[in-house]
Amino acid sequence: MIAFLIKRLVQAVVVMFVISLISFSIQDNLGDPLRELVGQSVSEEERQALRDEMGLNDPFLVQYARFATNALQGDLGTSYFFKEPALEVILKKLPATLELVFGATLIIVFVSVPLGVYSAINPQSLFSRAVMGMSIVGISIPVFLTAIGLIYLFSIELGWMPSYGRGETVSVFGGWETGFATGDGLAHLVLPCFTLASIMLPLFIRLIRAEMMEVLQSEYVRFAWAKGLQARRIYFLHALKNTMLPVITVGGVQIGTMVAYTILTETVFQWPGMGFLFLEAVNRVDTPLIVAYLIVVGAIFVITNTIVDLIYGLVNPTVKLAGKK
Repeated sequence: MIAFLIKRLVQAVVVMFVISLISFSIQDNLGDPLRELVGQSVSEEERQALRDEMGLNDPFLVQYARFATNALQGDLGTSYFFKEPALEVILKKLPATLELVFGATLIIVFVSVPLGVYSAINPQSLFSRAVMGMSIVGISIPVFLTAIGLIYLFSIELGWMPSYGRGETVSVFGGWETGFATGDGLAHLVLPCFTLASIMLPLFIRLIRAEMMEVLQSEYVRFAWAKGLQARRIYFLHALKNTMLPVITVGGVQIGTMVAYTILTETVFQWPGMGFLFLEAVNRVDTPLIVAYLIVVGAIFVITNTIVDLIYGLVNPTVKLAGKK
């Protein structure tokens, strides 16, 4: 375990270095940040003086070295628009985004596992075929179209759910704002969470079904049937446990992907999270905020994948985390 953690820590440092380098490199292609900072009446001489003061005219390596040195100290720059440290602005919006991802993850787990297992056990049933057909449709529909459809049906036509915003929140754990503890907050979470879950839900249903069907054809499952074990024990203890190994691996990557996918969901529902903030930063050419967002999302990917590897080793003790036999 110690060797694995050291190895993953080294990998994480390398990955974060690459992410920071790429994120910092693209900022020159996003536009001129002075466009939003100064008016049209400012002369070109004043603009150049301001660029010198901000270090925008320095060579790339000098700028990146300065950025990397500050980043190691937790300083990712100051937002041009908010006039606050970019990392602090991102972290203020992080709870709303993680809340959305957590809600979508719960929906995926509690819907995909039963449907995937049932479809594997009864592949020829009418319900299983309907689930597979709907999963194909779900994969084909873009997330923003799903969001618009849910808003039209449940907010405009039926009037059951709110169509935008985060709703009422309460402070827990020393300042962490959440909507899970209030009725209004939960009502505002329903449509965005189902929209975000719709991206991965069909994938996981089909993945669990395919893995479960393959496991059910294995020799040890046939031996369990020959021993006369109960069907429930075979399906949910022997087969499902081995089915979940590849699902956990894929799931860890996809949870990180959902953090990035929240951009579209948060935009449609006007959800005050990191994704919506990122689009605003792009429109304003707020490069420190853009770079900070990319680095934070990259860090979430790295942390999530490390945790998934640890869980993989706990679920299947035969896996050698450090790569040794």
